[in-house]
Parts: sequence; structure tokens; C-alpha cells
Amino acid sequence: MDNILFFLTPKAMCAFVYDDYTIRQALEKIEGTGFHTVPILSRQGEYRGTLTEGDLLWALKNVCYMDMRQAEARRIADMSRRKDYIPVRVTTDMHELVRRAINQSFIPVVDDKEAFIGIVTRGDVIKYCAQELFPQEI
Repeated sequence: MDNILFFLTPKAMCAFVYDDYTIRQALEKIEGTGFHTVPILSRQGEYRGTLTEGDLLWALKNVCYMDMRQAEARRIADMSRRKDYIPVRVTTDMHELVRRAINQSFIPVVDDKEAFIGIVTRGDVIKYCAQELFPQEI
């Protein structure tokens, strides 16, 4: 079972923010999800990058000067981020997924038109590896 679609959490079940959200909107969205990192999408559905709680904290300090009114005026598309998770396509093999999962808590999956279709979580990759290594125990 090396097809990543078996591991895919579809977009409809993912938490994400839009790149035109204000910093305040992104803060409120992330607060409601319980996740520390979420994908950033365009309104057309393309994957644009990754937003972390740390990115938001630094933006509040350095861009908004700890002022929530400023956070309502600044868009997340305009703020700097520490790093973006690199997306994969559905044709990506498990070897590459495992490599990505080492440094990413989730792996964004896009189609041929760069539209975001979902994520594969690090947990799902670990479960796959455990089943391959210890099939009698899982």
C-alpha cells in the first residue's frame, strides 16, 4: 500500500487559513483548531505555505507592535514566516513521504494544478512504518 491517497486527510477535514486573512483572523482561527501549524491557501485553493503560532507571535511583536488594532490591518500574506512545508503530489512515493515527515508535522498534498487537496500527517507516516517493521504487533 504505497499510494499516499490511503493516508490523505482531505481538505474538507483540514484546518487552514487563507492568505488574505489578517493576522488577527489567523490567530483566532488557529486558536480554535488546537493545532500549532496550519496550511495557508489562496481563495482559489492553491497551497501558499505554512503558518505557525511562532510566526504569528513574531508578527505581533515586530509588525504589529503588540497592538491588536495593527493585527487587524496586516495580512498574513505580507508577513515573514520561518519556513514553509514543501508540498507533494499524489504520485509521491513513501520513501519521500518518510523523508518529509522527519522535518514536517504534516505534508501538504497538491494536484497537478497546485490546488491543495489535503495533508498526510506525520502520525500516519509513522503508523505505516510501524506496520511495515512490526506487522505482527500492529
